[in-house]
This record gives sequence, C-alpha cells and structure tokens, in this order.
Amino acid sequence: MDVDVTNRLVVTLRAARRNEARYFWRNIYYSRAWKQYDAPYTPIEPVSFWSFRFGLFRRFIVGDTAQVICVDNEPVGYVTLYWEDKRTRWLEVGITIFDPTDWGKGIGRRALTQWIDQLFIRHQVNRIGLTTWSGNPGMMRCAKALGMSEEGRLRAVRYYQGEYYDSLRYGVLRDEWLQQAAPLCRMDTSSAEAMTTVASTMHQDHSLV
Repeated sequence: MDVDVTNRLVVTLRAARRNEARYFWRNIYYSRAWKQYDAPYTPIEPVSFWSFRFGLFRRFIVGDTAQVICVDNEPVGYVTLYWEDKRTRWLEVGITIFDPTDWGKGIGRRALTQWIDQLFIRHQVNRIGLTTWSGNPGMMRCAKALGMSEEGRLRAVRYYQGEYYDSLRYGVLRDEWLQQAAPLCRMDTSSAEAMTTVASTMHQDHSLV
C-alpha cells in the first residue's frame, strides 16, 4: 500500500552534478533491486564507468531530457523523457527510484508532477504519456494518481519468468493536466518564473545518448 508522506519530505528535481556520476553508474548497472519492476524483460548490459560518464550521464548533467530526483537534497533516482515520435509531438516520460525503502512514499508521484509541469511549459505538446507493464502495480497506481488515463492495454505481450503480462499506456492531455488541481500553481512564484525563463532560452534538442 502506498503511504503518502510527501508533506514530510522535500522532493525536488535538478540537473546532475559531475561528482554524482559514480553514484548513478553503480545504481543503474549494479544495484538492481529497481530493475525487477522496471522492464526486467529487457536486460541492461553494464558499461564501463568512463563510457557512462561521457555518454549517458551527459543527459543528466544537461538536465533537459533527464533530471535527478532528490529527497531532502539527497539523490534517490531520476526522471527522463523520450520522443516516441518528435515529428508528431509524441512525448513520453519515465522514472526510476533506486532504493526499495523509498518506494510507496509518494516520491515518484511528487517527482513526476514536477517533471510533467516542466515539460508542458518547455515543449509544445498536447499530451504526455507513460508506458509500463502489469508487473509493476506501483507504477500503475502512480499513473492513475497523476490523473493519467489508461489509453491502451496490449494483453499478454510481456513474457517474464514463465508468465505473461500486459503492456499499458497511460496519458494526460494538457487541458486535463491544467484542470486538475492547477499543477503549474504547485510551484512557488520564483520557481514558475525560473521555468518560464528556462523555457524561452533552453536548447530543446541536445541529441545526447
């Protein structure tokens, strides 16, 4: 059962710091508790620290397609975006929280709320989506708590450890997001002004791997 303790936790997003590269490298490739729920049917092949540091981790440092989730100023995971089809403005989000002790506390919901707020400001999209599988009930609950609609269910297309699971797609439209509890108003005035500045100055496509 999810326990909402967000009122007692300060959950923020930010770009990564260079000295955090080893933390993320270890947790992504070697501390694999999170992977049992995050598409475990698609294995991740470990890479060297330096390949990660000068490859994937650059996205975290730039901060426009991936950001660090912090709880009380300490990193616990990250959020990402990817384009299913940039030409048609089809944008999807993802989230990873490494330590099982941080699960079920509302951290993911709070982080994704801030991330989706940002993305609707920065990108001219009318919908933001999230894809998961029926073996991840926590992510399904999170998507629903965010006000996302279940838009598609492909039955029994994920085979894992002798069982078939469904693939699920959730999504929320810009108008729906703005109408439910005024998400953008959750930021204080200074944060909203800062995001408006970012939206007008940030290079949208860094083409980083």
